[in-house]
Amino acid sequence: MFAAPTDIELVSEKLPERKVVIPDLSIICDETGFKETKYVGVPTLIVEILSPSNQAHDLVTKFNLYMAYGVKEYWMINPMKEAVTVYALNEEGLYEQADIQVGTGIVQSVCFPGLSADIQEIFR
Repeated sequence: MFAAPTDIELVSEKLPERKVVIPDLSIICDETGFKETKYVGVPTLIVEILSPSNQAHDLVTKFNLYMAYGVKEYWMINPMKEAVTVYALNEEGLYEQADIQVGTGIVQSVCFPGLSADIQEIFR
């Protein structure tokens, strides 16, 4: 698990260019992509925390970017609404909403069955 600022250079055989992102949190299972100052590859899970200034960027731009590069699971944490939304890639390579919790409840990971987070603990 890696927190910002960790540079991640997204690469895909399907896409011609690489994109560098700095997610708030990422879980990387393939250790072979670690270079001196960055990770080159695709994390299994990325978490982004929305703020009023970056909300549109994370909701649209990063959502589509992570989906295109094959990030298997994307969590969006919205402190303004005390909500966590989990998206997971389906068989067609598109994100589907796998879980959403607002105010209370426990959000579950799709890729990591033992990974969960209590919403009240996140926003305490």
